[in-house]
Amino acid sequence: MLQVFTGSWALFVGMFMLMVGNGLQGTLLGLRGDQEGFSTLALSIVMSAYFVGFLFSSRYTPELIRRVGHVRVFAAMGSLISAVLICYPVLLEPWAWTIGRVIIGFCFCGVYITAESWLNNAATNENRGKALSVYMIVQMAGIVFAQWIVSRGDVSGYTLFIIPSVMVSLAFAPVLLSARPMPAFETTKRMKIKDLIAASPLACFGMFMLGGVFAAQFGMSAVYGNRVGLTVGEISFFVSAIYVGALVLQYPIGWLSDRMDRRFLIIGLAFIGGAGSLVAYFITDNFAVIVFSGAVVGGMSNPLYALLLAYANDYLDKEDMAAGSGGFLFVNGVGAIAGPLIVGRMMDVIGNSGYWLFTAVLMLAIGAYGLYRMTQRPRADLDMEVVPYAPVSAASTPIVAEVAQEVYIEAGEEDEAIEPA
Repeated sequence: MLQVFTGSWALFVGMFMLMVGNGLQGTLLGLRGDQEGFSTLALSIVMSAYFVGFLFSSRYTPELIRRVGHVRVFAAMGSLISAVLICYPVLLEPWAWTIGRVIIGFCFCGVYITAESWLNNAATNENRGKALSVYMIVQMAGIVFAQWIVSRGDVSGYTLFIIPSVMVSLAFAPVLLSARPMPAFETTKRMKIKDLIAASPLACFGMFMLGGVFAAQFGMSAVYGNRVGLTVGEISFFVSAIYVGALVLQYPIGWLSDRMDRRFLIIGLAFIGGAGSLVAYFITDNFAVIVFSGAVVGGMSNPLYALLLAYANDYLDKEDMAAGSGGFLFVNGVGAIAGPLIVGRMMDVIGNSGYWLFTAVLMLAIGAYGLYRMTQRPRADLDMEVVPYAPVSAASTPIVAEVAQEVYIEAGEEDEAIEPA
């Protein structure tokens, strides 16, 4: 793994700084918006707007790169991100922040796609899986470090908005000055949603539900923390716990997924995540419980994304795996757009604990649907070969998803297609 990092250190350093910038603006807007008197509905719209931009970018940025090239897209989108981040504390209006979040979501997805295409080009068949692991660690580390920065600054001032702008600008230097050549850019067309549902209804349903869970974690955690009276430092610690849980549990869960019926593991993770949410729903005034529940839900939901992707690939021919990844990203993105809007409404109607009830319902629904699917078509996994688990974040772009598909394909060249569940 060290060899992978040293071989592509510029890309990883640049990505780390990008994730610091993105992690800062996500938490910071929730805190500052609440301080400025934005309603829960207004903040939920602002948070949802990021995923609208991200979803559209995952579809249109590849075409933009083919037309004008990696460098121009990278530079243009980076400049827009820096400009929008500086404008946030100047334009303290929900409508302005909503527009800014759409732009930010579109541009962050665009720069991720550009950087990740370089990473994919730099990786070899032998180290692609390790490169994916290092990439995920860098992503999580950047977000966690961003929370530490938030805890050390003044939310009401301008400095915390300038820092992510600077971090994003600096992130381009190691990537653009890297000696790596410009990669050829090609993406695979998505499979139709109905074909994905036919291949694995459980994976499609789970991806949609997880989109809402992830959006609540990424967009509304700081809002929830502020509303229940946590300090800025406590909120930063709480948000960090979500991603630390994901990082720590990703690999043990991946190890288990290659050695047991994945449906049992999917159901177990979903129910554990739902139970963790219910604990915080019923015990609302204990900071330790809030942090524990955040770590449990983050530790279950993020690996569950990669697990569902691997599970779906058990039922796809290898030539369809890359195409399937785009469809699953779209399903997950639609769920992510709806997530902040629904959780914001629940917090208005039933109180701040609606944040936890929302994630509990979604996680428990995945587990319940998994049990239902097992009654529809039993599966004898003990006698079949399955594709290996690959660590993929719920914030993936089409490039990372396709890198994961290449890991699956290369490890399962001789696997036979399996009948749909």
